[in-house]
Amino acid sequence: MNIVKDKRPTINDVARISGVSKRTVSRVINGAANVGEATRKKIEAVIQELNFSPDKQARGLAASRSFLLGLIYDNPDALYIDQVQRGVLDICSAKGYELVVHPCTYKSDDFINNCIKFVKRSNIDGVVILPPVSESRELATSFQENHIKYVRIASLDLDDHANIVVSDDRAALSDLARYIVSLGHQNIAIISGPKSYFSSKERLEGFCDTLKQLGKKVPEERIIEGKNTYESGIDCARQLLIQTPRPQFIFANNDEMAAGVLKVAHELGILVPEQLSIAGFDDNLLASRIIPSLTTIQRPVSAMASLAATKIIAMIEGNEYNVEEQYLVKPHLIIRESTRKIDK
Repeated sequence: MNIVKDKRPTINDVARISGVSKRTVSRVINGAANVGEATRKKIEAVIQELNFSPDKQARGLAASRSFLLGLIYDNPDALYIDQVQRGVLDICSAKGYELVVHPCTYKSDDFINNCIKFVKRSNIDGVVILPPVSESRELATSFQENHIKYVRIASLDLDDHANIVVSDDRAALSDLARYIVSLGHQNIAIISGPKSYFSSKERLEGFCDTLKQLGKKVPEERIIEGKNTYESGIDCARQLLIQTPRPQFIFANNDEMAAGVLKVAHELGILVPEQLSIAGFDDNLLASRIIPSLTTIQRPVSAMASLAATKIIAMIEGNEYNVEEQYLVKPHLIIRESTRKIDK
């Protein structure tokens, strides 16, 4: 092979050594489907041998796109955001895209215009939208009207399956309810997330509906709305743990709030899990490292983010993708030290 020396290899070098046109090399670089397998392998071998890295600006101009993906979110959980970014970046690295993050204020009056301006200003090819922002039908409609490609991550089937990755939170909380009843708990309490969020509603209803089917009911005074923050978990736990009779089990809408419950139990001298069982949702890094380790629902956040990135890139590049088979993900129960069977 005639290797190029003493200079940075170009796409012209790859084309010349491969014996194909520059356009064919460009198709391989951009992942186009209309290249024969033998030709593709030959070009990929030359690219590897030359250690060729395409100029991203030139690549973007040739393909009429920027090779930039956007990530839009309004979420106080830094661990969740980190998991999402890792999942998206795994796919971006493999496909030659860069990630641009954009925090927004979901409840602000101009948040939709803010998101649209971000996409246009940054020349973004497509965006992945996280909850609770992803729950906005108005944002999805505005993106459609402005021809902006997007994929939502959500807890409810809100869109065409090409445009969404759904976490089946309701089914996962049904599993948790069955587990808690099997432990013999009678006095059950809940710290929900903000009730305006679809994800909070899905988890609350999935848990309470299954409890009802099993002959258990959670009184209204034992359901307190939190803000999905550690501090709100503390505040809500203080309200619940002074009630008589005291709850035997508390489910918190996320691990941050569950950690707040653990703190209050420790302050009040309530033993976990001997006198109080606690469970959360997310299975972030905190859940397995606190003492006692937290029973929780593991949502495969990185895998969902990777799936969303794969779908948006397929959409951008016009590639076929089986959206019906891959849009729904079910979180699953992780049992750790913070729950135990009631002593008879």
